[in-house]
Amino acid sequence: MMISKAMKKQLEGNSTIRLMFQEGKDMAKKVGAENVFDFSIGNPNVPAPKEVNESIKTIVDEVDSVYLHGYMANEGYPETRQAIAEHLNRRFGTSYGVGNILMIAGAAAGLNIALKALLDEGDEVITFRPYFLEYGNYVRNYGGVLRTVPTDKETFLPDMEELRSAISEKTKAVIINTPNNPTGAIYGEETLRELSSLLSEESRKYGTHIVLISDEPYRELCYDGLTQPWVAAFYPDTIVCYSFSKSLSLPGERIGYCVVPDELCCHEDIYSCMSIANRTLGMVNAPSLMQKVIERCIDTDISENVKAYDRNRKLLYGILKEAGFEAAYPQGAFYIWIKTPEGLTDQEFCNICKRHYVLIVPGSSFEGSGHMRAAYCVSEDTIRRSEQAWKDIASECGLR
Repeated sequence: MMISKAMKKQLEGNSTIRLMFQEGKDMAKKVGAENVFDFSIGNPNVPAPKEVNESIKTIVDEVDSVYLHGYMANEGYPETRQAIAEHLNRRFGTSYGVGNILMIAGAAAGLNIALKALLDEGDEVITFRPYFLEYGNYVRNYGGVLRTVPTDKETFLPDMEELRSAISEKTKAVIINTPNNPTGAIYGEETLRELSSLLSEESRKYGTHIVLISDEPYRELCYDGLTQPWVAAFYPDTIVCYSFSKSLSLPGERIGYCVVPDELCCHEDIYSCMSIANRTLGMVNAPSLMQKVIERCIDTDISENVKAYDRNRKLLYGILKEAGFEAAYPQGAFYIWIKTPEGLTDQEFCNICKRHYVLIVPGSSFEGSGHMRAAYCVSEDTIRRSEQAWKDIASECGLR
């Protein structure tokens, strides 16, 4: 076989989410899009704010074309990075500048350049299950080993003692994702203080600096008066990876940023390595046009978007509960973590749902067997029209 052994493994484990997304499109061709209820992928149905499209139009007319479409430093336009730094400083009381911000092609790119900068062969990275399964691929890209530890079965917050047991002299980093995909849990101040204390203790124990990588594409999507605290305020050795895919509904544009605080050990070297990794991984720099858009739209009010997701959250959760399903009530992001009905495997339940043209993702795709993930970033109409299908699924599963 011509492909590499490493890619052969990835081919065999190709993303279930992506495959289901395509399956939904195929179903729609056969039975009509109005009859398919696709909750498989976190692809925002809420349109990008009008400011985004207006900015694109004006930028193309106002900014010199050679400058706009040309190369810039690997870390991005300085004026864009300054705008983001000032935005964060206003919101979180920080004191970041241009040298703390690095523009990236989405949070996934940010995670990859951070891991490439940090990892040597055999280094270990820890994350909490259930988790976004691509983390494993990202870590293995650079010769690392992913270790996973469980979360609390009720709150889905980190089990600190399990984390302590998993840390060793090989531990280089810990990845957290808050608000969390797939559970919707938010890591609040108490959790972040406990995590900071533990990582500080273990770093001293082993004479290392364990880096906390905070994956935050859902930072603004919090409900019921909750907010996501600024993670780097609690632990100095933190790298923040952020994407505008969810907050501004721009997943296809691949635009985000990393924050490398001055407090991070060897921050200048790590920042430089991440900048070089941006180039050597082939991304070179984040998309230039979208950098200028973010520069103008960084303070855009997205409260109406959050309200739309909140309505969907309450609506889908209510439909599921009324049908007889057990599910975690999400605090943030835009996913509901549904418990698989007793007596069924994830895949069996998934197949039942497909028979009713409902697409959800097995929990095993997040190392969280016994559950399913439903993305409620779809239209409100889709959720309302899916109600009967959920009832029919519940009846077939013996819940009604």
